[in-house]
Amino acid sequence: MFFYQVPSPNEAMLISGGKQKQTGDSTLPFKIVAGHGAFVMPVFRKANFLSLAMREAVVTDDCVTQQGITLLVKAVIAFKVGSDSASIAAAAQRFLDDQDHMDALAGQIFAGHLRSIVGSMTVESIIRERQTLAENVLDASKVEMGHLGLTVDSLQIQSIDDKGSGYIASLAAPHQATVQQAAKIAQAAANQASAMAEQESDRNQAEFARQTAIKRAEYQAEIDQAEAKQAQAGPLAAAQAQQAVLQEQALVAAKNAELREAQLIAEVVKPAEAEAERIRTLAKAQAEATKLSAGAAAAEGRIALDQQLIAQLPELLRAAAEGLQGANLTVLNGAEGLNGTVASLASQGMAILRTITEAMPSNEPVVYEEVPEA
Repeated sequence: MFFYQVPSPNEAMLISGGKQKQTGDSTLPFKIVAGHGAFVMPVFRKANFLSLAMREAVVTDDCVTQQGITLLVKAVIAFKVGSDSASIAAAAQRFLDDQDHMDALAGQIFAGHLRSIVGSMTVESIIRERQTLAENVLDASKVEMGHLGLTVDSLQIQSIDDKGSGYIASLAAPHQATVQQAAKIAQAAANQASAMAEQESDRNQAEFARQTAIKRAEYQAEIDQAEAKQAQAGPLAAAQAQQAVLQEQALVAAKNAELREAQLIAEVVKPAEAEAERIRTLAKAQAEATKLSAGAAAAEGRIALDQQLIAQLPELLRAAAEGLQGANLTVLNGAEGLNGTVASLASQGMAILRTITEAMPSNEPVVYEEVPEA
């Protein structure tokens, strides 16, 4: 926008002209703008810019120590304008027109404090305690730098030189000698250790070679033994194989014999046994049939004979009666006596019949029932 100006992030814009606000006990002749923009009317207002970026001052100065020895000390200071309004105002009033003058002035301030603090220390303490020297110089300069609106971020002692007097070298000589001696001792120990290691390596190599030779001899002996066994194993294996073949052939022959025996039993013995059993069965059946036929014939003849005898029984009884006709019999009990006589004659006829039948051949006895008396 026209007449609107904005400072950079590391700048402060100072607007002069017109009435300004009061800061502290004094009235600033300008308005401080940082982090935002503002309208600057031409003719009536004027804008200037103060850098808030980091700056660097290098101090190289001769400093006399407490022992009277002159040392050339080089230090680097990192500083900047403070970010608050009071610091910006203080720095602007002193350095706005010549901002590079800040570096020279800061260097002079630190040089004065550096000489003062080095004069209170010995060379040994300065060398051993560089950080303490830097902190002391920084603390001594903070108040004075603050009055100028400057803040110090760091101070580093870069180098300390005795300007060829040899004092620092003399201080370092015992340490260097000790270090060199320790280095020589360490080197000698290292050499000795290296020699011992080399000897040990030689011994290990010799032992390894010996063990290798022994192992090779053992391996060769095992190889020779294996080859000998292999050479012997050929005929032995062939004989064992031949024996195994013969055993297998014997087993096969035995199996074949068993099969042939089973075949003969199935084809000859079993049919012969079956035929013999059939013949025995037929003979037995024929014998039973013959026996039954004979028994039947005998029984049939007996029955016929019995029938003939029975047919002749009346005639026998009649003949017996005729024989009694001329006999002089007296019947005392009338009809009952007559009946008894007749019954007696019948019993006699049956007795005669039994006598005749028992005299005839027969397979089974014939049972005749007793004729009850009338």
